[in-house]
Amino acid sequence: MLSVEQAQDAIIVALDMGADDAVRLCQKLSGRARWVKVGMTLYYACGPQIVDRMHQLGFNVFLDLKLHVIPFQVEGAAEAASLAGADILSIHALGSSAMVAGARRGVQKAAQKRDSRTKLVAISVLTSMDQDALHEIGIEVPVKDEVAKLASLAVSAGSDGIVCSPQEAAQMRQLLGPDALIVTPGVRPAGSAIGDQKRVATPAAAIAAGASKLVIGRPITKAEDPVAAFDAIVNELTGSAR
Repeated sequence: MLSVEQAQDAIIVALDMGADDAVRLCQKLSGRARWVKVGMTLYYACGPQIVDRMHQLGFNVFLDLKLHVIPFQVEGAAEAASLAGADILSIHALGSSAMVAGARRGVQKAAQKRDSRTKLVAISVLTSMDQDALHEIGIEVPVKDEVAKLASLAVSAGSDGIVCSPQEAAQMRQLLGPDALIVTPGVRPAGSAIGDQKRVATPAAAIAAGASKLVIGRPITKAEDPVAAFDAIVNELTGSAR
């Protein structure tokens, strides 16, 4: 089981909403949550200043931009995202080892101008996808094999870790070792609606499997009392849930 501090640090609250709602939610969660996810919805609406605003409110930022384009463009985008203040940045492993290496060059360039280097996590197979979805796009291998292939490619090319479903977390921890950053969306507390996610697990199961960070959105952000919902997940991770 985790300590309260470890549990709070493991949860990344996904701010898939407008800026005003995001700020209000973060003000409520201040002193409890330590990480937020700024995805494309919020970043495209607000620009880089939303990252700075989250830092002002006391949060670390997982900037989930899912970069996936030619290596030259990804290098520049990763540098810009890092200079905007991203603590963790997502890219797509499907972009190839050359693209991942470009992202690593970008964040290393930015690190020369800031206090720390942005960590990179490479997306393997989206948690909204299942075996049928892979078949639809022409990938015939099992999901777990595709995740393993992309994870190995990305980490060998300079990514600090990967994004995978909690169902692959144990396999990824064994494959990538104790220091890899394993970020798992698709985390749903018991009794929560699954929504558009396919490969899910509870917070405690994801951590037990080897996840480093849990991306949790709607079970917190859509709850009648988001603070109570956050605290309930912390209690689950610390073994103090009633």
